[in-house]
Amino acid sequence: MAGILAWFWNERFWLPHNVTWADLQSTEEAVFPQAEDLYLAFPLAFCIFMIRLLFERFIAKPCALGLKVQANGPQKAQPNAILEKVFTAITKHPDEKRLEGLSKQLDWDVRSIQRWFRQRRNQEKPSTLRKFCESMWRFTFYLYIFTYGVRFLKKTPWLWNTRQCWSGYPYQPLMPDLHYYYIVELSFYWSLMFSQFIDVKRKDFGIMFTHHIVTVTLITFSYVTNLTRVGTLILCLHDAADIVLEAAKMANYCKCQKLSDLLFLTFAVVFIVSRLGIYPLWILNTTLFELYEALGNFPALWVFNVLLIVLQILHCFWSYLIIKAAYKAISKGKVAKDARSDVESSSDEEETVPRSKAPHSAIATNGTSGANGTNGYLTGAACSEEH
Repeated sequence: MAGILAWFWNERFWLPHNVTWADLQSTEEAVFPQAEDLYLAFPLAFCIFMIRLLFERFIAKPCALGLKVQANGPQKAQPNAILEKVFTAITKHPDEKRLEGLSKQLDWDVRSIQRWFRQRRNQEKPSTLRKFCESMWRFTFYLYIFTYGVRFLKKTPWLWNTRQCWSGYPYQPLMPDLHYYYIVELSFYWSLMFSQFIDVKRKDFGIMFTHHIVTVTLITFSYVTNLTRVGTLILCLHDAADIVLEAAKMANYCKCQKLSDLLFLTFAVVFIVSRLGIYPLWILNTTLFELYEALGNFPALWVFNVLLIVLQILHCFWSYLIIKAAYKAISKGKVAKDARSDVESSSDEEETVPRSKAPHSAIATNGTSGANGTNGYLTGAACSEEH
């Protein structure tokens, strides 16, 4: 095991020329990031998840009920043992031949059987109350961590001059605020990695899961190699749009159509400006060119940049979906169905409310952003965060 770890953490791969792991060891004069620090993220991720459960139950749920958010889920299908067996053991979408066979067996008309399967599929959809609580939690966290990041970064020289991200490397002491910021963001994304399997199912589940993996990988490796200054810029930039996205989704669940549309269009502008403008011109410019000029070429540089480019590809995909939704909002006077992470996997089913009042937000980031990720974006990104 020691040999494998030594091979994996080969300093000639991870570090620039003439920099060794010994240079990144903490001393009495200065503290530097240590790989062991990242173990804190796991218990903290569990704590964040527990805080979320308490928040949703004792804060978000009362707020939702006070705002008259619908607490009940879709109408339940009438109990039927034969149809239930087919639904759970064979198929949720019976073909014409099977429908005709069930019709003869039950002495029901085909349309009634189709309606039963549609109601049964809808029955598994989460309630609006649950979705509101989830969005309120993410909105609260993104607002908090974005505010913290802005307050921290506005005092740093690398916010205004990205070349300062590489100045003096590797002897860049780890500030307590930066350490806290990094560990909390990493813990949050770890919590999303696991909670995504029990959260509201989005159509862009796979894309958002990829986003979370890339984000966790970038945070981890940039921390260990002390490339944290540019990391703080990336984290803060990705959190910005997710705040507006979750606010738009909450307004949608409250049936505040005009507010939801306005927030979604605001989100679209913030997302596109930050992910297609600032991110490539500010972040990718410094990691692809300024980093190379300051520290030279080394293998890990290309690993980081490939991951950052993967994020940019996700940004482009989500931006396409967001622009489609925004175009519909402008041309028709309202946003259509969720274009991003607010679209559940079963969203193709019959709606239980008029289309004009159907959910229509967009992304999911922080995640990261965002909201997705945005943390998490539209498919789920337009209205899954982030990131």
